[in-house]
Amino acid sequence: MWGIFTFVMFIGTLKISRGLQVVFLSLAILFFLLTAGELTGNPTITIIAGYEGIFTGASAIYVGLAEVLNEVYDRKILPV
Repeated sequence: MWGIFTFVMFIGTLKISRGLQVVFLSLAILFFLLTAGELTGNPTITIIAGYEGIFTGASAIYVGLAEVLNEVYDRKILPV
């Protein structure tokens, strides 16, 4: 259910910044990979999900930082 919800939220970001699109799409993929790993019992899928989670977290940190810095300095410091 979280994967479906996150994918619907991704659709909502299509008119917003590319950075938010990356965050929501990678998060939806992460949820689906975690579900697949749990349902199949395949440890390789779970490892791939772990790397996807690291990517998702890093991209969320970047987008959050970019949004705050761009707002505080009232100009584009980091692209989103």
